[in-house]
Amino acid sequence: MEKKNLIVGQSGGPTAVINSSLYGVVSEGIKQEEIGHVYGMINGIEGFLKGTILDFEEALPGEKLEYLTYTPGAYLGSCRYKLPESLEDPVYPELFRKFEEMNIGWFFYIGGNDSMDTVSKLSRYAAMIGSDIRIIGEPKTIDNDLVHTDHTPGFGSAARYVASTVREITLDANVYEKKSVTIVEIMGRHAGWLTAAAALAEGKNGNVPYLVYLEETPFSLDRFIDDVKEKLESTNAVLVAVSEGVHDKEGRFLCEQEGSRELDVFGHTKLSGTGKILEEAVRAKIGCKVRSIELNLLQRCAGHILSKTDIEESGNLGANAVKLAVAGESGLMSSLTRVSDAPYTIEYSGVDIREVANKEKKIPVEWINEAGNGVKEELTTYLTPLVQGEVSSIY
Repeated sequence: MEKKNLIVGQSGGPTAVINSSLYGVVSEGIKQEEIGHVYGMINGIEGFLKGTILDFEEALPGEKLEYLTYTPGAYLGSCRYKLPESLEDPVYPELFRKFEEMNIGWFFYIGGNDSMDTVSKLSRYAAMIGSDIRIIGEPKTIDNDLVHTDHTPGFGSAARYVASTVREITLDANVYEKKSVTIVEIMGRHAGWLTAAAALAEGKNGNVPYLVYLEETPFSLDRFIDDVKEKLESTNAVLVAVSEGVHDKEGRFLCEQEGSRELDVFGHTKLSGTGKILEEAVRAKIGCKVRSIELNLLQRCAGHILSKTDIEESGNLGANAVKLAVAGESGLMSSLTRVSDAPYTIEYSGVDIREVANKEKKIPVEWINEAGNGVKEELTTYLTPLVQGEVSSIY
């Protein structure tokens, strides 16, 4: 019997370890006797529809494949292509016709929430037409907001970058006697996991960063100004870590302006400028020296400061996805469960993709302080193992 081929794609925003996830899928796929060729979709589903693919044994032969584990960005390229809600749309039979032409029996998609929605739709369509293609999702997002997995590949390395950068900024800000405020805007649309990682900069040497604002609690500009004034009474330098998606009680983003609400292809509000708005507010209402810093893409492309934990888990999750498919599973997302914090122990498994797609995991409110401007020990305990381990990059 002719062996079925494997195809894998990457989607959504890149991370520093999305290629490690890819390595896990490809290396395990090559090992499996049931699998023929291992192909990659260039620019995800969108590129696959245009016929742009590569054969990994030709593109990255031998030891070159392992270089993926230390390379940030998306090696295969990415896309933000949204499959139609209706499974009756002609794009679905077109996709499966192409799968059949390439003798595809194994489909893997690496991405975040919208990518898991793609996996859900494809697996439901496959079931509807009686296709035997095994379809598995591989989680990826620095936002750490996918449900039914303890955390997501990409988050640990981004959190390590945030914590290290905030610590360095703090040391820089504290060299002068003059009162100053430094505001660091950090990625996060509806969940503040990445911003919370700034709290790891505190260490054992005092309250650093001083103020942390997350999406999970309503944000008040007046209360923010009062918080900063209070801190300035006892210190010369105040550091603020704020999620780009902080919003008021009505859910309106701080950075939204009437008449200028811009949406992306998935209908999400494009967020930017939160730090700058807070900078101007401090300048106008307090009058001290103030600057804002937007970490932006640096959070997800910093390959020089990878978390070894993140690298290893992302590769293992990719390999786990292939093992699930070979065992006969489909319509799942490769996932992990935390067994203990100390020693840090996790287990790999798979969860029904329908229970993951279009859902968001937020920080438990009981892990945020009562004032809404800091985090509790439970959150730093959760975060600490994810940023551990040194990686020597190959240049």
